[in-house]
Amino acid sequence: MTADAVSQMPLIRRLWIYQAERFPLLRTGLLLAVFTAASLCVSAHLASRPLPAISTFVIVWAVVFLLFFQMRACDEVKDYEDDLRFRPERPIQRGLISLGLIKTLGIICAPVMLTLTYFLSPALVIFLLLVWLWLGLMTVEFFVPLWLKARPFLYLASHMAIMPLIDLFITAAEWLPAGRGPPRGLWLFIALSCANGCVIEVGRKIWAPENERPGVETYSSLLGPERSAWLWAGFATVAYLLLLGVGYVAGALAIIALLGAAALALVVHTAMKFAKDSTAQGQKRIDQLSGLWVLACYSLAGFVPLLSRVIG
Repeated sequence: MTADAVSQMPLIRRLWIYQAERFPLLRTGLLLAVFTAASLCVSAHLASRPLPAISTFVIVWAVVFLLFFQMRACDEVKDYEDDLRFRPERPIQRGLISLGLIKTLGIICAPVMLTLTYFLSPALVIFLLLVWLWLGLMTVEFFVPLWLKARPFLYLASHMAIMPLIDLFITAAEWLPAGRGPPRGLWLFIALSCANGCVIEVGRKIWAPENERPGVETYSSLLGPERSAWLWAGFATVAYLLLLGVGYVAGALAIIALLGAAALALVVHTAMKFAKDSTAQGQKRIDQLSGLWVLACYSLAGFVPLLSRVIG
């Protein structure tokens, strides 16, 4: 498509193409709906409290959805030069959407998020500010970009640390209005969020050898296809162990262990297959299964204990 054709395209159409490529609304919205709902349910269940009002679920989901868009916008800022050099086909780099527009949309989200958060609980704003602070540090790569990029696993840890902060914000929307602190055992669920963040992050950066590109950092180029696949499966295994801990403290260990083991077996099988034959199809399967694994984890941790309590 020529530059003239792009310039004549309606903005809403260009934004629609952008979301399809960089921030798929339906998939992201569904994953975050399960994530936020599960987090609120776990917090209430562990404290033996009734579930929050439906409005709390909707507002928390909306704030976290906008937060994830801000994370995408910050990534666009942080990676702009590298993408321009090595991934010129991306929407901003090819001129479909300007970086300024994405930055503006991310900024516009902030007052909306603050208002919604304050409506739930004024004290909850502090937790949102903590997430924003860490996101800001991530965007400038903690002021040591070259040093950090030279240490990929430290880079991964520093960026995944935002997940526990997000989950702390979500669960605080349940326990703060109740006038209590975090319920016993909640740290296991928050740690699960961090492990699952690593599953997603590593999974999307495992590529088939023919898809590797100069200047694009992937775990498969760093470690090789076999070791990167096992690293991905290893993070899923850590997540499973944390899921067992959540099941134990929530009183639903048996069913969570059984269903979680079935999901983990699929992950391990996929990793084993990719390690032996690193195809583009296997790369796609790992990426897709990463999201499905996270959905399964949050569904099991968040909803199975609740259903067990209702049935019991």
